[in-house]
Amino acid sequence: MTIVEVLQPPRRHRPLIVLTWASVVLVVITGIGLFADPRILTGVPIWLKPFKFAVSFVAYGWALSWLLSVLPRRSRVAEWAGVVIVGMLVAEMTVIVTQVIRGTTSHYNESTPLNATLWTIMGASIMILFLAQLVIAIVALIQRIPDRPTAYAIRLGLLVSLLGMAAAFTMTSQKNLEGTIGAHSVGVADGGPGMPLTGWSTTGGDLRIGHFVGLHALQALPLLAYALGRWTRLDRVTRARLVLVSGLGYAALVPLLTWQALRAQPLLEPDGVTLAAFATLAVATLTGIGLVLSRARKPEMVTA
Repeated sequence: MTIVEVLQPPRRHRPLIVLTWASVVLVVITGIGLFADPRILTGVPIWLKPFKFAVSFVAYGWALSWLLSVLPRRSRVAEWAGVVIVGMLVAEMTVIVTQVIRGTTSHYNESTPLNATLWTIMGASIMILFLAQLVIAIVALIQRIPDRPTAYAIRLGLLVSLLGMAAAFTMTSQKNLEGTIGAHSVGVADGGPGMPLTGWSTTGGDLRIGHFVGLHALQALPLLAYALGRWTRLDRVTRARLVLVSGLGYAALVPLLTWQALRAQPLLEPDGVTLAAFATLAVATLTGIGLVLSRARKPEMVTA
């Protein structure tokens, strides 16, 4: 069984599917809020944060549901971990939307007892979510997934996304310009000039970049495995090695982006040292891909 054959598996994780469709509805609602509500918070439309989180939840919920259904043996532990993740995401989104309605920030906001309590709830939910996904990653590592490209994509996707979650912890210990703890920008205040849509700082470092890139390995690597199986005639061993090399390069990119941000550099304005690090990673990854392709076997016939 290949990743092409299991893209739409029969077994579904109902809570994650419900979360995915609820997030689709929330994307629409928050999208309307972007245009209907003129309020600005931290330099951007006040509904932009829940909009971005809702989009992310759509991708995350679908990917995790698919991943659990691909496991060759049903795991009650992993499925219950999925239920816990749904609960934590609902808690997180509830706080975000509540704070938007109240006209204030959700992250790192301890300005009043209520705001501090809501931020504590968010922080606890993020930690529990991390541990629940770690449980799923352990289950995926233990089970024997027959198709090797799929196995590498799932395992690396889970582990790299955990690395992306871990990158978020740097935000909770980052001191902002006011001297208090909790910020996503480095060297500048949160809410300054930012890139379109993402809002990533264009004047200082932004710790959200490594966080974002790492999280979406959960979608990117399985999609890579799918693309290689669907649209190339490479043999299975070669495809597995390509996913492995790409996944390792992806994993290295997450701490590299976080390191750049911690040095107060905007994403598009790296210094010479950062450029050299990016170039080294790119050369190493492309060299690995080249070596894999040079040892590829004769093309297999790929069924539609």
